[in-house]
Amino acid sequence: MLKRTLLAVLFVGMASLGFAQKLSYTVSFDEPQTHYCDVQVVLENIKGNYIDFKLPVWAPGSYLIREFPKSIEQEKAVTDKDKKLKVEKITKNTWRVFTENSNKVIFSYKVYAFEMTVRTSFIDISHGYLNGSSIFMFPDGLANLPSTVTIKPYKTWKEISTGLSPVDASNKFVLQVPNYDILADSPIEVGNQKIYTFTAAGVPHEVSMYGGGNYDEKDLVKDMAKIVEETTSIFGENPCATTPFNHYTFLVYSLFNGGGGLEHLNSTSLMSPRFGYQGESYEGFLRLVAHEYFHVWNVKRLRPAPLGPFNYDTENYTKLLWISEGITSYYDNLIAYRAGYMSPDSYKQTLINDLANHENSPGSKVQSVGESSFDAWIKGYRPNENSRNSTISYYGSGSVMGSMLDLEILGATKGQKGLDDVMRYMYQEYYKKLNRGFTEAEFQKAAELIAGQPLTIFTHVYSTLPVDYDKYLAYAGLSLGRYPTGAVNLGAKLADDDGKIIVKSVEKGSPAYTDDINVNDEIIAIDGHRMPSASFALSYANSKRAGENMEFLISRDNVIMTVVVTADIGTGVGFRFLPQNDQTSTQKAVYQRWLGGKK
Repeated sequence: MLKRTLLAVLFVGMASLGFAQKLSYTVSFDEPQTHYCDVQVVLENIKGNYIDFKLPVWAPGSYLIREFPKSIEQEKAVTDKDKKLKVEKITKNTWRVFTENSNKVIFSYKVYAFEMTVRTSFIDISHGYLNGSSIFMFPDGLANLPSTVTIKPYKTWKEISTGLSPVDASNKFVLQVPNYDILADSPIEVGNQKIYTFTAAGVPHEVSMYGGGNYDEKDLVKDMAKIVEETTSIFGENPCATTPFNHYTFLVYSLFNGGGGLEHLNSTSLMSPRFGYQGESYEGFLRLVAHEYFHVWNVKRLRPAPLGPFNYDTENYTKLLWISEGITSYYDNLIAYRAGYMSPDSYKQTLINDLANHENSPGSKVQSVGESSFDAWIKGYRPNENSRNSTISYYGSGSVMGSMLDLEILGATKGQKGLDDVMRYMYQEYYKKLNRGFTEAEFQKAAELIAGQPLTIFTHVYSTLPVDYDKYLAYAGLSLGRYPTGAVNLGAKLADDDGKIIVKSVEKGSPAYTDDINVNDEIIAIDGHRMPSASFALSYANSKRAGENMEFLISRDNVIMTVVVTADIGTGVGFRFLPQNDQTSTQKAVYQRWLGGKK
């Protein structure tokens, strides 16, 4: 009886394997100069009378509904016998294919791709850059289904770069995909890009360089490898050595005015100015490399609970982007500093700059970094003329909170433990051991476990209460020096627009704000003098002495009027770190860990 039962189980298992659903994609570029690619999705062994195909409306790592379905055209479906099937769009990002009991469906569509950012896709005659969430649909309910992606490059394109691995070595253009999340998270570059390789932290790395530039190949590879090694040393291991892919890919785009990056599981997209690989701008590029590589751990594996598994149909809210991006911003400078690419004074200045930007932003009195994280979807990626007055950045302000958190832990442990230890613990506990995201309470609990005491900085993460910086800086034998900037400041941003001088934003508390200069006002003259340009008008207004009145002749909605503005000194404050007298040995140890670069 037992033998018959086992045989029956084996038969059922083999039968289910024989009829397992199969999924494959093909992307072709017949006319890349039109900025289109053709996508074909083949699903076999279908169950049911219809199958819904979905396209995400956002790209993980960039918290804005981008409405990718707007670029989809000419959807159609047929069976394996070329019988036409009905396709009906049932939501903005869902296409229903009626299978008519067919075993196999071939669903195809075109994608228009002409937006060159790290979050979107771009195709022209020189290359194709594909971000998965804007290109590939997935069968609803089957996001965990493995698939293959076949890339059919344009006739003159010879190279492909991606975090995905080929099915076998015989054809690098046929890729294996464990599930849809990884497909959405693995950008693909197809063209004739330059490719460089190096091994660091035990992981093979590929650097795909598109667009040329004034970089030195040997320095680029050496410096990126050093960033990889320095970042890996924080966590003690590199997970890219043990993923199904066992490699990491940098997709670097050198553009005339490029900038920004986006993290992925074992790859990243970086955009940099084409001639920005020298001097201070090159230091900035290496900080960008450090930022995105730190995401290998923080975000792509150690993540807030709402950020995976993803809901691709709508927003995924969390108050923890100040950790995901803000603490990462703290570390991108710190890693570059530890790796020797920033001087002590330069590194110290980045900390002061972040602090000054936070404190001098009127929005810091209105929005906490926790709120900034949560509101990224509706405010952070949709700035308007009043954003500086009502919001802050979870990047820069989050970096400030991260630096103060590091200081408080170092102070509590007399310089023996810091934020490195928290991030390492969180990675081991929530990614490796529990394999799940973490909550706000769990991060705070972990930080306080490492510190051995309650931590007060979290009060400021979720409120707009003023931060007592001197309290935290005292752990390192420092205090915060403050000084007025001393300059008259109109407090308005002006721009030349089709021969007119237009007010683009007005800062809360400034003379322009108090005395009724509005956004969209046209400034015609000041004190009877016609203003020739925005820069001239701003220079003229800021040259006045505090207390002097200025008569602005403006046009507001085509109504000419006069507004009197009283010049005043700007509200901005300058900051510096000041060493205390008679520092203790403990303070010196904390200082060495925090500002000395020692881990």
